[in-house]
Amino acid sequence: MSTQIYADIITIGDEILYGQITDTNSQWISAELDKLGIKTRQKSSVSDKADEILRILDESSKRASLVIITGGLGPTNDDITKKTLCTFFNTELVWNDEVLKHLQNLFFVRGRELSELNKQQALVPANCEILTNSNGTAPGMWMDVNNVVYISLPGVPYEMKGILSEFGFTKIKNRFQTPVIVHRMIKTIGIGESTLSEIIKEWENALPKHIGLAYLPSAGEVKLRLTGVGENEAQIKTEIQQQINDVLPLIHTHVYGYDEDTLQKSVGDLLKSKNKTIATAESCTGGYLAHLLTSVPGASAYYYGSIIAYQNIIKTQLLDVPSGILQQHGAVSEKTVEIMAKEVRLKLGTSIGVAASGIAGPDGGTAEKPVGTIWIAYADEDKVVTKKLQLSALRENNIRMTALAILNLIRQQLTT
Repeated sequence: MSTQIYADIITIGDEILYGQITDTNSQWISAELDKLGIKTRQKSSVSDKADEILRILDESSKRASLVIITGGLGPTNDDITKKTLCTFFNTELVWNDEVLKHLQNLFFVRGRELSELNKQQALVPANCEILTNSNGTAPGMWMDVNNVVYISLPGVPYEMKGILSEFGFTKIKNRFQTPVIVHRMIKTIGIGESTLSEIIKEWENALPKHIGLAYLPSAGEVKLRLTGVGENEAQIKTEIQQQINDVLPLIHTHVYGYDEDTLQKSVGDLLKSKNKTIATAESCTGGYLAHLLTSVPGASAYYYGSIIAYQNIIKTQLLDVPSGILQQHGAVSEKTVEIMAKEVRLKLGTSIGVAASGIAGPDGGTAEKPVGTIWIAYADEDKVVTKKLQLSALRENNIRMTALAILNLIRQQLTT
């Protein structure tokens, strides 16, 4: 019978605390540990100070069976991880012939001389087992002390990933007997978290104890993550799929995909399956919608192009929006986006045309049309559908939310 194993992840380096670099290591490590059935209990970032590192090591040793440390393994004086580990484990640095030979070969292949400073990388805590770093000079180190495994790794992401992928994860799997953890994601759009929760409340309350549900809201969408824990992977996958089948009738109009699906890919798949093509006329989104559509491999099968009509003169000259419409109703109006969507479809010769015009902010709003007022439109050979959005005062958020709203409008029109 397997038991739940918990891990702590520690990143060392003042540059992380100062915000000079982003800690992508912890995110990647925790995601990979999750695949092994190991739950990350805490992530910590500490400075290049021995007392801080010792404190967090002591705390981690009391709550985790696996502690993974990244950073501070360079050859310079400010890299103190190895010395601090020696203090923590009451041991000393010793020369390691395996590491020294690796360094000599590495520098020879690169046509460089192994300096005394770089040679120091072969000094490692006496109680460690070496995890070879095929991509660099700092070795990974495995220490199994008092039933807690400590793995110290270089902070350079591709070096850290290489060590764990080549050696570390295999040793972790052999060292710990872990339960199976299976995640599935249902991706929804056009419905708020609280509304979604109310709709599926009875289904959620009836979930078996070994299957958990988490709501993961983000701009414009809510992901439902189902997590099953047990001993039999195939059985858990079957049970989760059954739960997905049970909840779909309640929310299917808002579901655009699963797991790694993106909204733009789901829309692209719909366009291909229905043999439709599309063009975009963008004002406030400035080409962001076109970017999302073309980020999908194979988008050339359905995406023709875009007219970025940021200024009114472009709306009139390239999209034939009458100046009278702009004067009477304004660029941010239902009339304007309706014409934009119809004209871009005709001019680029596509099945569908979509358009957006609005006040992204942070300036430009009025009492009648405050910042975040956006009009979007969808046009095909049979109809034109328009929608008014009232978004936020945040420019980047408004641009992204508008693009997602248009993608969702396309999805809705192609699935009704």
